[in-house]
Parts: sequence; C-alpha cells; structure tokens
Amino acid sequence: CAVKAAHVLSEIAKNEEMKIPCIEADFVLALIPLLESTDQEMLLHAGRAIGRICYDNRSLQEELVKVGVIPSLVRILTDYAESEPLVHVALLALYNLADLDSAKEALSMTKVAEQLVKQLRRAESHERLEIVFEVLQALAENDALKVQLVDAGVPEALSEILLRLQGSSQAEDTCIVKAASDLIVSLLLGGTKTGPRLIANFTKETVRLVILYHSKMESHCFQGKDSLNSEFTSLYGNCLRLFQLGVIHQLLDLLEKHVRSGDTSVQQAALSALQSLAVPVVSKVQMLEEGVGERIEALLRSESPPVQFKLLGTLRTLADGQAEAAELLGQDPLLLDRLVQWCGGSDHSGICGEANRLLAAILHHNRSQEVVKAIQAAQGVKYLVSMTTSEQAAMQNEALNALAIASAIDLETLEESFKESQLVQTLHKLLRDDNTSPEVKYNSMGLLCRLLNSGDLRQEIEEGKIKDTLEQLCSHSNADVVKGATTTLEVLRGET
Repeated sequence: CAVKAAHVLSEIAKNEEMKIPCIEADFVLALIPLLESTDQEMLLHAGRAIGRICYDNRSLQEELVKVGVIPSLVRILTDYAESEPLVHVALLALYNLADLDSAKEALSMTKVAEQLVKQLRRAESHERLEIVFEVLQALAENDALKVQLVDAGVPEALSEILLRLQGSSQAEDTCIVKAASDLIVSLLLGGTKTGPRLIANFTKETVRLVILYHSKMESHCFQGKDSLNSEFTSLYGNCLRLFQLGVIHQLLDLLEKHVRSGDTSVQQAALSALQSLAVPVVSKVQMLEEGVGERIEALLRSESPPVQFKLLGTLRTLADGQAEAAELLGQDPLLLDRLVQWCGGSDHSGICGEANRLLAAILHHNRSQEVVKAIQAAQGVKYLVSMTTSEQAAMQNEALNALAIASAIDLETLEESFKESQLVQTLHKLLRDDNTSPEVKYNSMGLLCRLLNSGDLRQEIEEGKIKDTLEQLCSHSNADVVKGATTTLEVLRGET
C-alpha cells in the first residue's frame, strides 16, 4: 500500500491548509526513505509529496538536507535520466533547495554537474530549460560547484543552446538566450580561488558565447549609453589571465573572420570585448605588445556605423593613459585620414563625436612632436577647435586639454591652424558666455596661457580685449575660475 499512500499524500499536500497537519504528523521523515526505492511510481509520488509539503518552508528544507535527501535526488537524476516525470520532480526539488548553503555543500560532494549538463542537452521544452537554468544559477554562487560546472561542460552546453537559438525573434527563445547568457557571466565571475581554475577551462566556444552575449548589449551602447554592462566590467577586471591563454588572438581572429564575412553584430561584440579588456593599464601594455592596434585597424574600411562607433571607442580606450599607444595611432596616416573624414563628413553624430574624441585622446596622451605634425598635416586641428564648442562639457574639456598639451609640445607647428580656425576668438566666447561651465572656463584659460608663447597669437589675444574679460572673471563665484583668470592675467602682463 505504500505507493498508494504516497500518492494520496501527494494529492493532499496540494492543499495549502493541509501542509501543517502533514508536517505535524511527521510524514516528511516517513517519506524520505521511499526515495531509495527502485519503483518509479513510488519515487514519483514520494518526491511530489515531499516537495509539496516542504515548499516555501526553509526550516523543513534544512531538515531535508540534514537527513540526506540531496544524494537521493541526484541518484534519481542519474538512474532515471530518461524519465520525464521523475526528472521533473528531482529538478523541482533541487530548485527549491539550491539556495541553501547546506544544500550547495552537499551537492558539491555529488556528480550533480554532470547530470545537469545531460539535462541541458536533452531538454526539449522551454520550461525544462528554465528549471535547469535556475538550479545552475543558484549553484554557480558556490566556488566549488562553479568549478565542477565548468569542468562538466556547462559552458559548452550553454553555447550550443545559444547558437541554436541565435537570430530567433520568438519571445520564449529570447528569454532562454538571456538566461543562458546571464548564467555564463555568473560562471565567469570567479573569485580569487576559483578564477584561475575557471579560466583554465575556457575554450574558444566559451569566448564566442561571451561575445554573442555582449552583442545583445550593442544597440544600447550605440544609442549613446556608452557604458559597458557592469557585470562585464567585473568579468574582465577579474579575468586578466585571459591574456595568458591567447584569448586576445582568438578575439582578433574572430573579428577578422567576420570582417571578411560582413557579420557586423559579431564585429561590434568582439570590439566591445576588446574595449573592456583594454581598461586596466596592464592590459593596454600587453595588448600593444600583441599588436591589437594594428590588427583592429583593418576595420577602418567598414561602412557600418555601429562598427565604426565601436572601433573608435576601442581605439580611444587603448590610447587612454598610454603615450606609446597614442604615438602609434597618431603616426598612422590611414587612421588619421579616416578620422578626419569622420570628423567632418559623417552623417551620424555619434561617429563624428567619437572620431573627435579619439583625435583629442591621441593628442592628449602622446608626447611626440611627430604626432602633432601628423595631425596638423592631416588637417585635424580645426575639428578639435570646433570640438571646444560642443554641447557636451566633457567633450569641450577633452578638446581644450588636448590642444593645450599639443601646444606645449609644438606650438610653432600648430600656430597657423590656430589662426585659421580662429581659436583665440572661440576661447574668448567661451570665457564670456555665462552658460559655459567653470571647468571649461578654467581649461580655456589654461590653453590661453600656452598660446601666449606665440607672438602672433599673443597679439590676437591682446587685440581681442580678452584682458577685460579675464579681469571680470577675477570676481567669479568659482574659486578655480578666479585662480585661472588671475594666473592668465599675470602671464599676459609678463609677470610670470
């Protein structure tokens, strides 16, 4: 009668009001031994009854783990992997228990990872996949289990799912893609103990999976939200050892392959991954040594605005704070020619802005006269002067600082361009405009001090009555503006 009794209990436990009487009657402890049965009907009813009685009851769930229910559930998954009803019951039970630290510890002593990979590969319904994803996501919070999941091939199984569903517009498939992508990020975000072990198990397919996930973010970045997903920022910050495994060249190989095939979504995604990897200073140095700058410039011929946008952002990140990178980029005639085209002729404002920002970054971070002369020869100076009047204060400051540094390096080369582009008059307008931010005013005066080293430009400054404006700014409400105005007046008068 045990099978029938278990069946009755599983039906009774559907009723919320009957759960407490079942608990008080110690039915849970009586049912647990039945999970060792070889009778599939017994396992099904006993598993359902236990799951329903213990649902949303943390103390009972802790008790289940304590009395050894975890090995029984994994045994069911192992021995009856082809039985849909039994697998469903076991997965639901693991889903309810997986958040418990005690359950994670018990599961780490089993081969649950291998069984979950099997279920990922044989799942035919979205519902089954979602349950497996939920269990895996909970287990991925545990370092020991995270390593087991990677060793068991979870990343490869997830990659197969993503590749199978790639391009589908169905809402259910989109949910699965998101869940699989989120899970791979969880696996990659390893701590100091598990990170090296996880990275050692990375494969090209895993890298491709990351790229595919990242490509889902591109439309947001391209629409002006130029900030990477915070999870990916942590991911790449924690996985610098990817370099040691040649991941950079895998990304570049993938990038070049899709440049030839014309697949712009993967090009954007690969560039995004490279841009993220280029954020730490140590990464920039290694990426330069790997020849990343030269290889990604192959994309200069791309006519896709999203790819152009991401290319410019990647190169700017690479140049940020690295004089060597800025000097390499600043002496590349093909790059400078393309940049100047985008600065002046792009139909997309985002491309134009990024091109200007990259030009400014190259000047800002370089220390070479050759770069200043190359940008001057490419006729890029006038675009940086125009950038000082941008609607965005950040871009104004980037242009002003870049021009100030370039003037300190080689003012003589830039002098004629500054006069033709009416830089002095532009700076005067910025200083007089009440809507100009204090930081922009301060940086404008810093550039003015550099220009005073040129006889012709000094004459323009003196004739433009900028001195009167500077004297007015000496009573400005912002302390930095007052300091800048005072210093600039001293330089103008020859006092310093």
